[in-house]
Formats: sequence, C-alpha cells, structure tokens
Amino acid sequence: MVQNLLTDRELLESLADEVELNLRRHIQVADGWQPHDYVPWDDGHNFGFLGGTDWAPEQSELSDTAKLALTVSVLVADNLPSYHREVGKYLRTGSWWRWVGRWTAEENRHEIMIRNYLMVTRSVDPVELERLRMDHMTKGFRRPPLHLLEVLATCAFEEAAAAIRHRNTAALGENALVTAISERIARDDELQAEFFADLIAAGFQIAPDQTVRAIADSVAAFHVPTVTLPDGRTSDTVLAEAGIYDPAREGELVFAPLLRRWNVFDRTDLGEEGERARAELAHLRG
Repeated sequence: MVQNLLTDRELLESLADEVELNLRRHIQVADGWQPHDYVPWDDGHNFGFLGGTDWAPEQSELSDTAKLALTVSVLVADNLPSYHREVGKYLRTGSWWRWVGRWTAEENRHEIMIRNYLMVTRSVDPVELERLRMDHMTKGFRRPPLHLLEVLATCAFEEAAAAIRHRNTAALGENALVTAISERIARDDELQAEFFADLIAAGFQIAPDQTVRAIADSVAAFHVPTVTLPDGRTSDTVLAEAGIYDPAREGELVFAPLLRRWNVFDRTDLGEEGERARAELAHLRG
C-alpha cells in the first residue's frame, strides 16, 4: 500500500483544529502558578556595585551537582530566541503561531524563576553565569531543515528529556525550594511534551507513513541541547556522571514511552515506507 505524501502546508491546515483544542487544554492545566513565588526574596542583598558584598564561593549552599543542573537549565532556557526562531519558522500561522508564543513564554518563565533564585540565594557566581549566558546565546542554536512532523516529534522528545532532567534534579533533595522549582518545571515540560505528542498522534490519523518516518528520523538525529563548561567539558557528560540525565538511556526513558503512547509497534495502518521506518525503531520495542 502506497500512501500519498502530504505537504507541510497541507499538514498545517489539517492539524490546525487539533492545535487549537490542545492549546486551550494546555493553558487550562498549565496556568495557576507564578515564578516570583518560588524565590526567597528576603534572603537577597546588594552586590558590590550598589555598596553591598560581591559573591564568594562560601556563600553558596548548593551541591556542585545542583548548581550545574540549575545552571544548565538557565542557559538552555535563556537561549530562547534561537529556539523560538527554529520552531517558529515552521509554525507561523493561526493557532500554530499562538502555540509558539505560549511555549516561548513558558520557557522564559522557567529561566526567570531559576535565575532569580540563583541570584537571590547567591548559589552560583553571577559573573561566571553571565559570561556563560552571553557565550551560549552568541553561539546560538540552529537545526537542519526539518519537515513539520519531524519538528513535532523532535520537540516531543526534547520536552520529555527536559522533564527527566528536572525530575532528577528534584530527586536530589537539595532543599525544599530547589525541589519545588524543579518539580514545577518538570510538570510544565511534561505538559509541553504531551502537546507535541498529541499532535503526532493526530498525524497518524491522516498520514501514518509520514508520521512514523518522521519519528524514526527524529530518533536517529536526536541530541539534547548542550552547554560547554569553563573546564571544557560538556554539560551532557557532566550531567550523565551525576545521574541527572544520561544520553545512553534515551532509548529507555525518552523514546520508548512515546513510541508506546503512539502505538507504533502495533499499528496496522502502515504502508511500505511506514514499515521500513518502523523497522528502524525495532531496537526500542520494550
């Protein structure tokens, strides 16, 4: 059975109603919290520029693992203009564009909350963090050209991976606020992953071969955003060593749950191209 290929424009139009429904659902369940509530403002005081005391290492009460995990979260979220551009260039119409705006605002809210917490509590060197931030944003972020369904699958995987990273940060039990911040962000990550995953599920209803092909290609090309640290190591290497996020377990923790959600291995609606793509995913069958 050969299935007709749909253009990205046709897919955008066909999935538009699903986007609108999912956007309304997402806003309803994702609203209701404020980033300033998670920052202990009474703990703050001025730095040297305003007559206070500049940062010193002994002021930080966080473990090295927690500091790294939160720093990476700030840098990834703060590189938002690049991610916004890469997602937005595919989704510039109607409810799709409103979703891009909503997703961007949520990611910015995460960065604001973590950065304010780190500054007020003096948990990290603010000068080093700003240097890292400037360097990371200057380098930016670019994706190779993708089709619409590849964008959706990749974003579903990325948000699922981010949720794992934040859940594991919460599990450190560093302190009550770090746990609460990490759990709050993880919940948002999971809701965002659900949004993208639901659109992939809808894609299966109208273009099953194209959808499983996009999933297979996204799995093959997948890698989480990384940050180069001052000592030359990459954040994914250090986070893996700390048990926060290990790329070696992506198959088990990121891909397999979503493949089960999409019923990839038990579908009966695939043509020849879809079967070939599904065969490429066979190693992820649990």
